[in-house]
Amino acid sequence: MDAQETFSGTREVDPRYRLDEAQLERWLVDNVEGYAGPLTIRQFNGGQSNPTYELVTPSRAYVLRRKPPGTLLASAHAVDREFAVISALHGQSFPVARPYALCTDESVIGSVFYVMDKVEGRIFWDLKLPGLTPTDRRDIWMAQVDTLAGLHKLEPAAIGLADYGKPGNYFARQVGRWTKQYRASEIDPIGSMDRLIEYLPATLPPEGPTRIVHGDYRLDNMILHPKEPRVLAVLDWELSTLGDPMADFSYLLIAYAISADARNGLKGADIAALGIPSIDELAERYGAQTGWGRPDNLDWLIAYNLFRLAAICQGIAGRVRDGTAASPHAKAMAAQVGPLSDTAWEYAVKAGA
Repeated sequence: MDAQETFSGTREVDPRYRLDEAQLERWLVDNVEGYAGPLTIRQFNGGQSNPTYELVTPSRAYVLRRKPPGTLLASAHAVDREFAVISALHGQSFPVARPYALCTDESVIGSVFYVMDKVEGRIFWDLKLPGLTPTDRRDIWMAQVDTLAGLHKLEPAAIGLADYGKPGNYFARQVGRWTKQYRASEIDPIGSMDRLIEYLPATLPPEGPTRIVHGDYRLDNMILHPKEPRVLAVLDWELSTLGDPMADFSYLLIAYAISADARNGLKGADIAALGIPSIDELAERYGAQTGWGRPDNLDWLIAYNLFRLAAICQGIAGRVRDGTAASPHAKAMAAQVGPLSDTAWEYAVKAGA
């Protein structure tokens, strides 16, 4: 699969997620500063959790993110939290799209949604960055780390996000949360997941500082400048909360543990020839940018994040089963639960399991 071709661009709106265009346009006129129709709506190819739409008018383009219809897992698809965090970060000149308005009235299109500016730039769906030079690849990878360090240097209380999540016990709560969500969507028993559910809560790392964590910080969740290795907007804040910044940083690193044949994998790739920095180089860069020094305990952290991603994929598998998955690629994601959990256990063994 050519990920860049498959996930880029827009398509006709999936019939399951059609919007009442007349009602939506009335809401846009009343709630979005400067809005003027007529309106054309298309659905983005990327994204499988919250259906995302391109709204085009003669003068500008917007993006609409909504909760999918149907029965949903508790706390999932929190587009209202996305709107809150990008509103706070936009005020700090952190690279996010300009947020316009949140709609909690489900009668407008059938679920909660928000509207933000459409940022023009490049989205890369393949971590190996085909078609670029080794220097460009290295610079883009370092830009990801620098942007993440910038997020983690922000004090939540100083930007109005002191109550955006619970302080303390972050990894304990996250392991518990994803265990619960995995069990809620479980279809067939997976031995490595069962072992991780026992191992992870018994070996939690020391607590770090409380910061805003994105929760899904990866290359295809950001828009880069059309020509420069510079992040213009970080997208998809659905899983963001207050927590340990090491969770975000180590999430970037799981790509090195996933097969290069996978869309977001680097394992087995010749990263030196590609120009992609090593894990050690990224760790040194992040430590220097934050001033916290090089992170340690990376094997445990990678095991945790692979477990978490496996639980997320199991949730997608549950939505495939229930008929509420938004993406035509959801089945492929659901098939990753077993391989991800097996690799997670390999890293847990490296960490001492």
